[in-house]
Parts: sequence; structure tokens; C-alpha cells
Amino acid sequence: MTLAQSAASAASASAAAPAERPLVQYRPKALKLTINGKAVGPMQVPEGLMMIDFLHEYAGLTGSRLGCGQGVCHACVVILDKPDGTSEELRTCITGAHFFDGRSIRTIEGHAKRNEAGEVVELAPIQQKFLEHFSFQCGYCTPGFVNAATVLIERLKREPIAKAEVESTILAALDSHICRCTGYVRYYEAVKEVVMSTPGLVKDAA
Repeated sequence: MTLAQSAASAASASAAAPAERPLVQYRPKALKLTINGKAVGPMQVPEGLMMIDFLHEYAGLTGSRLGCGQGVCHACVVILDKPDGTSEELRTCITGAHFFDGRSIRTIEGHAKRNEAGEVVELAPIQQKFLEHFSFQCGYCTPGFVNAATVLIERLKREPIAKAEVESTILAALDSHICRCTGYVRYYEAVKEVVMSTPGLVKDAA
């Protein structure tokens, strides 16, 4: 076979080969939601995009952390505010952005009070106590713990608990959050101080 014949044969084989196609085609789809009290969108977002990626790449909110990417460590959670006034944590690394269409969420950026220039002027009680107790080292898991504690405090405002239930309630609220720097005790102590010092959360607190 001549060089010309070899080239022609290779070109023919290449032309006959099937074109490679991506396994998933991310078609754009409109998304509109409320984040930290502000309307976001509507904007065209790839269908199937995870919420953590939307927050980072579209909303410019990078405080939520991508940890395990499998919904295990809970570093990425945001707070979903429901129409009935209750709230819950949701993991953004395994939840698509369009699940939040038309809904209202809070991220770690929404807790502290800010002035008109956007500068932080006062931390939320949970944030302040985490600082005072030095409840973190690398801080990667801290946004998730802040949101978990916030959901707990809001629940206790609606449904106060007995003093004897404080420890077990806090442990249950924080149990799914992983801290690789082993700061669990300090997180727990900070949350307990907020719970015990906030009027109305504990029924028989002194």
C-alpha cells in the first residue's frame, strides 16, 4: 500500500467513525429565586446544574463550601425558608439549582447585618459566639454549622424545649455536620450558650 493509499484509508475510517456526543446535554432553563431577601433572576441556567455551582458561578456567593460533593459532610447547606414560616437545611451539592425556582433561601452571607455600603456592622449571635469560643480552625465547615444552628434557634423560638432536653437537641441538630479539625465541642458549647442565653428558647431556664 502506497503512502497516498494509507492516507486515504485513514481519512475514510475517520469520516466513518461516529461523532462523540456528551453523555448529558445541559440545556438552559430559566431560574428565579430569592436569596438573602433579594430577588435573583430570572436568568438562564443549565438544567442539571447543582445549586452550589449556581451560588458560586452565577450568584457570586462563595461562602457556601463544596466539601464532599456527595451530601455527606453538610458543609454546603443553605437555609430554605418555607411559606409557613418554618425553615430547614438543604444540601446544595446534591440538589439541583432549579429545585429552588420560586423559593427563598439564605446563605452564610445573609446572617450578619450590613450597612448601605454592604459592610458587615454586626454579626448574628451564632456567628459571634463561634468567634468567642473559637469554634473552628480552618473554618471550611463553619458556614454549614452556622446555618444548622440558625435553623435550630428559629425552631426553638416556635417550640421551646425543657432544660433537660437542651444537650440532646443541640447534638441532634449538629450531628450530620462533619468537622475535619475536630471542633465539635466548641461548636456545641457556642450553640448551647446562645440557646441558654436567648429568652424564650428553654422553658425552665433560670
